[in-house]
Amino acid sequence: MTLPVAPEPRQSYHHGNLRQALIAAALALLEEGGVEALSVRSAAQRAGVSPGAPFRHFASRTALLTALAEEATSQLRQRVEAAVQDAAHAAPLARFTSLGQAYLGWACEHPAQFRVVSDRRLIDFDGSERLQADNEAIRQLMGRLLTDAVAPGIDVRLAQLTARALAYGLARMARAGHPDEWTPSGPGGGEAMSAALSFFVQLLQGGPSAG
Repeated sequence: MTLPVAPEPRQSYHHGNLRQALIAAALALLEEGGVEALSVRSAAQRAGVSPGAPFRHFASRTALLTALAEEATSQLRQRVEAAVQDAAHAAPLARFTSLGQAYLGWACEHPAQFRVVSDRRLIDFDGSERLQADNEAIRQLMGRLLTDAVAPGIDVRLAQLTARALAYGLARMARAGHPDEWTPSGPGGGEAMSAALSFFVQLLQGGPSAG
Protein backbone atom coordinates (compact mmCIF):
# COMPACT_ATOMS: atom_id res chain seq x y z
CA MET A 1 0.00 0.00 0.00
CA THR A 2 1.37 3.39 -0.99
CA LEU A 3 1.09 5.99 1.71
CA PRO A 4 -0.06 9.46 0.61
CA VAL A 5 2.70 12.01 0.32
CA ALA A 6 2.39 14.73 2.89
CA PRO A 7 2.34 18.22 1.40
CA GLU A 8 5.48 20.25 1.85
CA PRO A 9 5.18 22.65 4.76
CA ARG A 10 4.57 26.22 3.70
CA GLN A 11 7.62 28.39 4.10
CA SER A 12 7.40 30.32 7.33
CA TYR A 13 9.03 33.62 8.08
CA HIS A 14 10.45 34.98 11.25
CA HIS A 15 9.71 38.65 11.64
CA GLY A 16 13.10 39.76 10.35
CA ASN A 17 12.98 37.41 7.38
CA LEU A 18 9.50 38.53 6.41
CA ARG A 19 10.57 42.17 6.53
CA GLN A 20 13.48 41.53 4.15
CA ALA A 21 11.31 39.37 1.91
CA LEU A 22 8.78 42.18 1.60
CA ILE A 23 11.46 44.74 0.79
CA ALA A 24 12.87 42.42 -1.88
CA ALA A 25 9.37 41.88 -3.28
CA ALA A 26 8.74 45.64 -3.33
CA LEU A 27 11.96 46.19 -5.24
CA ALA A 28 11.03 43.56 -7.82
CA LEU A 29 7.63 45.19 -8.32
CA LEU A 30 9.23 48.61 -8.70
CA GLU A 31 11.66 47.32 -11.31
CA GLU A 32 8.86 45.66 -13.26
CA GLY A 33 6.09 48.24 -13.11
CA GLY A 34 7.26 51.34 -11.27
CA VAL A 35 5.82 52.88 -8.14
CA GLU A 36 2.31 52.59 -9.53
CA ALA A 37 2.56 48.78 -9.41
CA LEU A 38 3.48 48.68 -5.73
CA SER A 39 1.22 48.24 -2.74
CA VAL A 40 1.66 46.44 0.55
CA ARG A 41 -0.75 43.75 -0.65
CA SER A 42 1.04 43.27 -3.98
CA ALA A 43 4.33 42.94 -2.10
CA ALA A 44 2.71 40.32 0.15
CA GLN A 45 1.50 38.40 -2.88
CA ARG A 46 4.95 38.51 -4.47
CA ALA A 47 6.54 37.36 -1.19
CA GLY A 48 4.06 34.49 -0.93
CA VAL A 49 2.41 35.48 2.34
CA SER A 50 -1.13 36.36 3.36
CA PRO A 51 -2.38 39.86 2.55
CA GLY A 52 -2.49 40.81 6.22
CA ALA A 53 0.97 39.53 7.17
CA PRO A 54 3.00 42.60 6.03
CA PHE A 55 1.07 45.07 8.16
CA ARG A 56 2.96 43.98 11.28
CA HIS A 57 6.01 45.55 9.62
CA PHE A 58 4.64 48.12 7.19
CA ALA A 59 1.39 49.91 7.90
CA SER A 60 1.35 51.62 4.51
CA ARG A 61 3.03 51.76 1.13
CA THR A 62 4.94 54.82 2.34
CA ALA A 63 6.39 52.79 5.21
CA LEU A 64 7.43 50.02 2.81
CA LEU A 65 9.02 52.50 0.41
CA THR A 66 10.80 54.20 3.29
CA ALA A 67 12.36 50.89 4.33
CA LEU A 68 13.44 50.29 0.74
CA ALA A 69 14.91 53.80 0.60
CA GLU A 70 16.82 53.19 3.83
CA GLU A 71 18.54 50.14 2.39
CA ALA A 72 19.19 51.86 -0.93
CA THR A 73 20.69 54.96 0.69
CA SER A 74 22.90 52.77 2.86
CA GLN A 75 24.18 51.03 -0.27
CA LEU A 76 24.77 54.38 -1.96
CA ARG A 77 26.70 55.64 1.05
CA GLN A 78 28.90 52.55 1.04
CA ARG A 79 29.48 52.97 -2.69
CA VAL A 80 30.63 56.59 -2.53
CA GLU A 81 32.69 56.12 0.64
CA ALA A 82 34.49 53.17 -0.93
CA ALA A 83 35.19 55.18 -4.09
CA VAL A 84 36.64 58.07 -2.11
CA GLN A 85 38.72 55.67 -0.03
CA ASP A 86 40.11 54.06 -3.19
CA ALA A 87 41.20 57.55 -4.32
CA ALA A 88 42.65 58.46 -0.92
CA HIS A 89 46.08 59.32 -2.34
CA ALA A 90 44.75 61.32 -5.31
CA ALA A 91 44.40 65.10 -5.54
CA PRO A 92 41.37 66.62 -3.77
CA LEU A 93 39.42 67.27 -6.96
CA ALA A 94 40.11 63.72 -8.14
CA ARG A 95 38.65 62.40 -4.88
CA PHE A 96 35.60 64.62 -5.34
CA THR A 97 35.24 63.35 -8.91
CA SER A 98 35.37 59.76 -7.65
CA LEU A 99 32.44 60.51 -5.36
CA GLY A 100 30.42 61.97 -8.23
CA GLN A 101 31.21 59.06 -10.53
CA ALA A 102 30.22 56.58 -7.82
CA TYR A 103 26.91 58.38 -7.30
CA LEU A 104 26.11 58.41 -11.01
CA GLY A 105 27.19 54.81 -11.43
CA TRP A 106 24.96 53.65 -8.61
CA ALA A 107 21.98 55.65 -9.88
CA CYS A 108 22.31 54.24 -13.39
CA GLU A 109 22.70 50.67 -12.14
CA HIS A 110 19.75 50.93 -9.73
CA PRO A 111 17.14 53.18 -11.36
CA ALA A 112 14.21 51.90 -9.27
CA GLN A 113 16.02 52.55 -5.99
CA PHE A 114 17.23 55.91 -7.27
CA ARG A 115 13.67 57.02 -8.00
CA VAL A 116 12.54 56.15 -4.48
CA VAL A 117 15.57 57.73 -2.81
CA SER A 118 15.35 60.92 -4.87
CA ASP A 119 11.60 61.53 -4.56
CA ARG A 120 10.83 62.37 -0.94
CA ARG A 121 7.13 62.60 -1.69
CA LEU A 122 7.17 58.80 -1.77
CA ILE A 123 8.82 58.25 1.61
CA ASP A 124 8.82 59.46 5.20
CA PHE A 125 12.28 61.02 5.14
CA ASP A 126 11.75 63.16 8.22
CA GLY A 127 10.59 60.15 10.21
CA SER A 128 13.61 57.99 9.41
CA GLU A 129 16.74 58.58 11.46
CA ARG A 130 18.61 56.07 9.33
CA LEU A 131 17.82 57.92 6.10
CA GLN A 132 18.78 61.25 7.58
CA ALA A 133 22.05 59.90 8.97
CA ASP A 134 23.18 58.32 5.70
CA ASN A 135 22.14 61.33 3.64
CA GLU A 136 23.97 63.67 6.03
CA ALA A 137 27.09 61.50 5.89
CA ILE A 138 27.18 61.75 2.10
CA ARG A 139 26.55 65.50 2.26
CA GLN A 140 29.30 66.04 4.83
CA LEU A 141 31.75 63.96 2.80
CA MET A 142 31.02 66.03 -0.30
CA GLY A 143 31.45 69.23 1.70
CA ARG A 144 34.84 68.19 3.08
CA LEU A 145 36.11 67.21 -0.35
CA LEU A 146 34.96 70.46 -1.91
CA THR A 147 36.47 72.52 0.90
CA ASP A 148 39.84 70.94 0.14
CA ALA A 149 39.45 71.08 -3.62
CA VAL A 150 37.90 74.31 -4.87
CA ALA A 151 39.82 77.34 -6.00
CA PRO A 152 40.01 80.41 -3.73
CA GLY A 153 36.95 82.61 -3.90
CA ILE A 154 34.45 79.85 -4.63
CA ASP A 155 31.48 79.54 -2.26
CA VAL A 156 31.76 75.94 -1.05
CA ARG A 157 28.10 75.67 -0.06
CA LEU A 158 26.99 76.93 -3.46
CA ALA A 159 29.44 74.57 -5.17
CA GLN A 160 28.02 71.71 -3.12
CA LEU A 161 24.45 72.57 -4.05
CA THR A 162 25.40 72.86 -7.72
CA ALA A 163 27.26 69.56 -7.64
CA ARG A 164 24.31 67.80 -6.02
CA ALA A 165 21.90 69.29 -8.53
CA LEU A 166 24.18 68.32 -11.42
CA ALA A 167 24.54 64.72 -10.28
CA TYR A 168 20.83 64.43 -9.57
CA GLY A 169 19.89 65.97 -12.91
CA LEU A 170 22.30 63.78 -14.87
CA ALA A 171 20.99 60.66 -13.16
CA ARG A 172 17.40 61.65 -13.96
CA MET A 173 18.36 62.34 -17.57
CA ALA A 174 20.05 58.96 -17.84
CA ARG A 175 16.99 57.25 -16.43
CA ALA A 176 14.85 58.97 -19.07
CA GLY A 177 17.32 58.24 -21.89
CA HIS A 178 18.35 61.85 -22.58
CA PRO A 179 22.19 61.97 -22.56
CA ASP A 180 22.56 60.59 -26.10
CA GLU A 181 20.46 63.47 -27.42
CA TRP A 182 23.05 65.94 -26.16
CA THR A 183 26.03 64.12 -27.64
CA PRO A 184 24.80 62.55 -30.89
CA SER A 185 28.28 62.32 -32.37
CA GLY A 186 30.17 62.03 -29.10
CA PRO A 187 30.19 59.76 -26.09
CA GLY A 188 27.23 57.58 -25.16
CA GLY A 189 24.99 57.99 -22.12
CA GLY A 190 27.36 56.93 -19.34
CA GLU A 191 30.35 58.63 -20.92
CA ALA A 192 28.34 61.79 -21.54
CA MET A 193 27.46 62.05 -17.86
CA SER A 194 31.07 61.45 -16.88
CA ALA A 195 32.17 64.16 -19.29
CA ALA A 196 29.63 66.61 -17.83
CA LEU A 197 30.89 65.93 -14.32
CA SER A 198 34.50 66.40 -15.44
CA PHE A 199 33.54 69.71 -17.09
CA PHE A 200 32.05 70.93 -13.82
CA VAL A 201 35.20 69.93 -11.94
CA GLN A 202 37.29 71.91 -14.42
CA LEU A 203 35.18 74.99 -13.68
CA LEU A 204 35.82 74.49 -9.96
CA GLN A 205 39.53 74.53 -10.62
CA GLY A 206 39.31 77.91 -12.38
CA GLY A 207 37.43 79.87 -9.74
CA PRO A 208 34.53 82.31 -10.30
CA SER A 209 36.00 83.73 -13.51
CA ALA A 210 35.73 80.32 -15.20
CA GLY A 211 31.98 80.73 -15.38
